[in-house]
Amino acid sequence: MSWWRDLPADEPFGLANLPYGVADLSDGPRVVVRVADHALAIGGLAERAGMESGAVWQCGSLNPFLDQGPHAWASARTWLQETLASAEYDDCVGANLHPLDGVTLLLPITVADYVDFYASEHHATNVGRMFRPDQAPLTPNWKHLPIGYHGRSGTIVVTGTDIVRPCGQRKPPEADAPVFGPSVRLDIEAELGFVVGGATTLGEPVPLEQAWDHIFGVTILNDWSARDLQAWEYVPLGPFLGKSFATSIGAWITPTAALAEAKVALPGQDPALLPYLTGAAAYGLDIHYEVEWNGSVVSRPEYRDMYYSPAQMLTHMTVNGATLRSGDIFGSGTISGPEKETRGCFLELSWSGQEPITLDAGSTRTFLEDGDTVILRATAPGANGAVIGLGECVGRVLPAR
Repeated sequence: MSWWRDLPADEPFGLANLPYGVADLSDGPRVVVRVADHALAIGGLAERAGMESGAVWQCGSLNPFLDQGPHAWASARTWLQETLASAEYDDCVGANLHPLDGVTLLLPITVADYVDFYASEHHATNVGRMFRPDQAPLTPNWKHLPIGYHGRSGTIVVTGTDIVRPCGQRKPPEADAPVFGPSVRLDIEAELGFVVGGATTLGEPVPLEQAWDHIFGVTILNDWSARDLQAWEYVPLGPFLGKSFATSIGAWITPTAALAEAKVALPGQDPALLPYLTGAAAYGLDIHYEVEWNGSVVSRPEYRDMYYSPAQMLTHMTVNGATLRSGDIFGSGTISGPEKETRGCFLELSWSGQEPITLDAGSTRTFLEDGDTVILRATAPGANGAVIGLGECVGRVLPAR
């Protein structure tokens, strides 16, 4: 009856993790946490266990809980861990556990704003070499501030949602004028998404030392990208239709508190950044990714290779006085490392289509074909050699409409 207290040390969704999500249960969508291969309805647990503030979980979105801020997040996590560890509440816990294979997982938050950054020096350098071969690979501003673009929050979808191939303008290299039609260079970007909680006031920046107070948790993020549309449109204002058609996120939001053992120093920032971007909060995270393409693992990016810290990204995002809202998401940008096997998108892996990738079944690819499925997985280190699972983010490509 109390199997959750006897989970093995290598269980990636044990009591040291407890990621949040939203599941469609018999009484409607409800906030849950994942315990091994079960979803625990925490609103129902709180009601039965006598916790008075559990109403924020009796709904179909994490946003009301995000509004509560870091002290409430920490208190709730402590209460959950203590309740699950205590035999006193076995009946309460057992009555609110649901096997994952019997529930549908939904988009865990009502997305407010979405910003996507470009925080990998290796990715930015590779893309610069491909898109601007006659210029320096990094633009002059890149090592002074986290570059980002404002994305389309309404097209963020939960893992398992099919992705329709986008249409738009593209200009083939041999053509004199652009043409319209389906993208022929459809790509993925393996990223880490950061879920924001706690609204701020217009005109009041968030200093670096307070940035983590607004980062509730992380999720796997796939920034689907139509490279041919992107290449034609991105000068002078940056990505638009090449990115806005879909962004996938995982069903689980791993709280930042579960990543205490994953903190690592940044690779090194030279030249030194301006003072508002420097401080002890500017650290990275040791998160390991796996990119699977039609059943073949083609890349293993490492988030620890990223140039900019999540705290630096959030602080820069608000330094002009822009507000935060609960449910904001910002993405890290493609996670890529110095070696080919750590590149986090197919543009880099195939070097813009010049180096086809051979999958395990013997077929070759440069970019995504209709029917292809991509799965992103990620894990982080926990205490005493344990593993913290971030789950997976799955998407299948459908033909253009």
